[in-house]
Amino acid sequence: MAWNEPGGNSNNQDPWGDRNKRGGQKQGPPDLDEALRKLQDNVKSLFGGPKKPGSKSSGGGFGLIAVVVAALAAMWLYTAVYSLDEQEQAVILRLGKYHETVGPGLNIYFPPMDRKYEQNVTRERAYTRQGPMLTEDENIIEVPLTVQYKISNLQDYVLNVDAPELSLQQATESALRHVVGSTAMDQVLTEGREVLAVQVKERLQRFVDNYRTGITVTQVNVQNAQAPREVQESFDDVIRAREDEQREKNQAETYANGVIPEARGKAQRLREEANGYRDETISRAEGEADRFTKLVTEYRKAPEVTRQRLYIETMQEVLSNTSKVLLTGDQGQNSMLYLPLDKMLEGRNASSQKTNSSTSSTSSPVDTTVRVGSDALTRDLRARGSR
Repeated sequence: MAWNEPGGNSNNQDPWGDRNKRGGQKQGPPDLDEALRKLQDNVKSLFGGPKKPGSKSSGGGFGLIAVVVAALAAMWLYTAVYSLDEQEQAVILRLGKYHETVGPGLNIYFPPMDRKYEQNVTRERAYTRQGPMLTEDENIIEVPLTVQYKISNLQDYVLNVDAPELSLQQATESALRHVVGSTAMDQVLTEGREVLAVQVKERLQRFVDNYRTGITVTQVNVQNAQAPREVQESFDDVIRAREDEQREKNQAETYANGVIPEARGKAQRLREEANGYRDETISRAEGEADRFTKLVTEYRKAPEVTRQRLYIETMQEVLSNTSKVLLTGDQGQNSMLYLPLDKMLEGRNASSQKTNSSTSSTSSPVDTTVRVGSDALTRDLRARGSR
């Protein structure tokens, strides 16, 4: 039978009967208002307020709430107030939309309604990459590259691109491959590195400007490029072969530069000599023709005198070039050959001074001629004396 059925003894069957009897008095379930009131009194006593047992004041709950609100306000104020140094800027988003860009100094924003993104906009940042590249002449080389950059527009840096630095690295990869792919290997490995760095910087800046990342590329440094490690030995052999080829080519060009001007000079000299000989021949022919014309005129005026004069001039011209003289008498009789011995001796002395050698054992042609001529002259004189 249940304890509260009709006709039953409810006092004896009450499950709270033994537990609610204290000091002969009957008590009910615990009062929740009383428990809450005691808790408020205990909190007030912690903050120095008077504890009033049994009082039913309703203002204690507001004091606790005020304490909690003050603590939250202090925490919010500590989070909302911030300061920026001279190198930093901050972008404030209010309800997810761009609100303002804040400069150095003490500032405040209103979280969670506002969101703050602060960055150092003057510090130069850098990253390095290295990878195999294919050149214009289809050679694979390793090109180490260092890119230095800084944030020039914080608003674009925060809002336009999700990962601006990752975009910068990918743009660098694209720009480097484009420039190296249009350059020969020798230019990349030698004096063309500076030009390569300038071209990569210009192309990379165009890329990041098109993406509106808010990044400015300040410097691009291309370090010493080299062939991949696996083919380094073969690559060195190719480099040495090309150097030998270039050296041989330079030597050939040097020889050509020396021979060609000399040949051109000789050709020009021959042309000038030919022109001079032509002019001389033409002038001599014209002079002879003019002389012959004038001589004909004089011959017509005095034939005998002109004939005798021509004979004398001809004999003078002929005999002036010979070392022998033929003397004839009247009507061509008693002809005698005259040898100019003094002239022959002078010629022999001149030839002996040029050679500077002793010729005592053998006689020169001049001595032989002189001796033969002397013998002939002696015999001729003896024959004439006997006659």
